[in-house]
Amino acid sequence: MQQATFDYIVIGAGSAGCVVANRLSADPSKTVCLIEGGGSDNDLRVKVPAGILSLYGNPRFDYGYVGVPQAEMNGRRIPVNRGKALGGSSTINSMIYIRGAREDYDEWASLGCAGWAYDDVLPVFKSFERNLLGQDAAYHGFSGELLVDNPRDPNPVAKMFVKAGTEAGLPENRDFNGAAQLGVGVYNVTQDRGQRFSAHSAFIKPVMNRKNLTVLTGAEVVDLDIEAGQARAVNLIREGALQKIACRGEIILSAGAIGSPRILLASGIGPAAELAAAGITVKADVPGVGKNLRDHIDGMITVRSNSLKTLGLSLANAPAILASPFRYFAARRGMLTTNYVESGGFAKTKYAGALPDIQFHFVPGYRSHRGRLVEYGHGFAVHTCVLRPKSIGELTLVADGSRRNVAIDHRFFSRSEDLDTLVEGIKVARTIFAQPAMKELAGTEILPGPNVVKDDEIRAYLRAEALTVYHPVGTVKMGTDPMAVVAPDTLKVRGLNNLRVADASIMPTLIGGNTNAPSMMIGDRAARFILGR
Repeated sequence: MQQATFDYIVIGAGSAGCVVANRLSADPSKTVCLIEGGGSDNDLRVKVPAGILSLYGNPRFDYGYVGVPQAEMNGRRIPVNRGKALGGSSTINSMIYIRGAREDYDEWASLGCAGWAYDDVLPVFKSFERNLLGQDAAYHGFSGELLVDNPRDPNPVAKMFVKAGTEAGLPENRDFNGAAQLGVGVYNVTQDRGQRFSAHSAFIKPVMNRKNLTVLTGAEVVDLDIEAGQARAVNLIREGALQKIACRGEIILSAGAIGSPRILLASGIGPAAELAAAGITVKADVPGVGKNLRDHIDGMITVRSNSLKTLGLSLANAPAILASPFRYFAARRGMLTTNYVESGGFAKTKYAGALPDIQFHFVPGYRSHRGRLVEYGHGFAVHTCVLRPKSIGELTLVADGSRRNVAIDHRFFSRSEDLDTLVEGIKVARTIFAQPAMKELAGTEILPGPNVVKDDEIRAYLRAEALTVYHPVGTVKMGTDPMAVVAPDTLKVRGLNNLRVADASIMPTLIGGNTNAPSMMIGDRAARFILGR
């Protein structure tokens, strides 16, 4: 590295950080350093959509956090998968492009986050979107950096789920980012001709030749030097050595809902009593750091089927499996194009108000009933998640002296409404699976299983098996109340003059949908604040 002082330092090359670094480095007079704890994303497992199965839990690409035992989930520890490579979690996610509902952002504004209502953020979404589908220009952009497309070669079973959903009374929805979310359909994805198109692909690769942009990989940030209300430098470990990178301008934390609060706490920014108990010198007493953790709790139905229309590992399917690399690399077609959740949608349970309260992620292949990555045989599955959970957890620094480890406590099902909603969501999903469109697959439900019918039986199943769909947010929330950490009009951390946070951690509430695109929007807005736009 030729210089150790920069005008801007962006920590985290994920969904938000890549956008921030792109926008700030557009000014050639300013030097920008983008720091990523992981390594390169130049790997076929990343580029080929079906390679996602090899990314989760892989220490090269996934931080692989695990939460603390959950009191309402039989003491289970829930995995918290987070991307560890250029592109962050957009390098290991399912590539689904969802923004959330208008009402989600209007709620942010009503909670004291002026300037974050839907009409404020929609132009930002449109500005970086390059929609390849000709969808409604009122909701979509066509000249931005982020490619949005349909899956290249959707599995026929994914389309059968959509038909079954309409038979169950849901409308078919061809644009979940349009006027309404309700309904079932094939998801839009962030892909380039059947290849993953991450935040790194969209916002950093095209500008890597900028002489004022330095990208550091394999750089684990330990903490920040804080003096007199200023973030002066970043301390990191790279190639086994401790390094310091100084900042003459601003530091932007985009390390995600786990990484950003961890770095703040390690730097002495957080609840004073907790910091003191962990042996950290308090630099700024900010009670909300690490609080307000929210995530989408999820229950699965998995079904066995002998149909070769479904994805699966079997002797009968061996010819198709062997041919799949040739089909993919010759024409970007076939089973390797799948992101495994090609279709899904939004529905209402009996507890819903005006908005859908559950989301489906349909898998046209057998999801192991034993938690295995790959299971022999065929089938299909659906994940059902609670869109706007009431249960709120927290993240705290582990008092082990390292300042690098955190305890993640989602407190799932601490509010009974979430469990009740998910029970009803399982029932709605079963109703869809029972429709004529799915009959030819002749499936047999394995989990929860035909004997799990009563509400209490479904509750017990969910306590034993429910996981998340990996959308943690809120741990450095914006707002104006005493627990707010960053200001809505600047995203600056309370008490700090030049330290901002730009990622999903600033969300005051969890949006109803996938969080990749909203994180990019947050990164874009942060850059606009910094640049005075």
